Amino acid sequence: MSGRESGRTPPAPHSVMTDPDSLEVVSGTQHEKLEGWVPELAGAEELRAALEQAFDYRGDVRITRKDGGKIEGYIFDRRTGKTLEESFVRLMPKDGSRQKIAVSYADIAALAFTGRDMAAGKSWENWVRQYWEKKAAGETGIGLEPEELE
Repeated sequence: MSGRESGRTPPAPHSVMTDPDSLEVVSGTQHEKLEGWVPELAGAEELRAALEQAFDYRGDVRITRKDGGKIEGYIFDRRTGKTLEESFVRLMPKDGSRQKIAVSYADIAALAFTGRDMAAGKSWENWVRQYWEKKAAGETGIGLEPEELE
């Protein structure tokens, strides 16, 4: 048994299925502006939530340890355990040393989002818009080049 006999209906015409105006559009991820934010770390859950955001952040953060020491750098890894003592973040220090530092969640007294979010405002749509603006202005030999880092 096949076709209509099996209860299947034929697919819609090809042009209807590929019409971009008829497709469902889902909005992209919204990123919060975290630059300069110093979260309150009242308890374990607030600390875990703030460190999760720090892991997703694309800039430097400053960690103040409970002993008063401060480390600033980019968080590239985190391991969450059952307790704060079993959980830690790893970061590359801002000072340029190649040493990777691990800090236990239990040792963190404060957190600050200090560095510039390197990906903020650099969407593909902005790059394409700049390209077409240059092309419309008559420029030649144009390309989409990343902007200089600090």
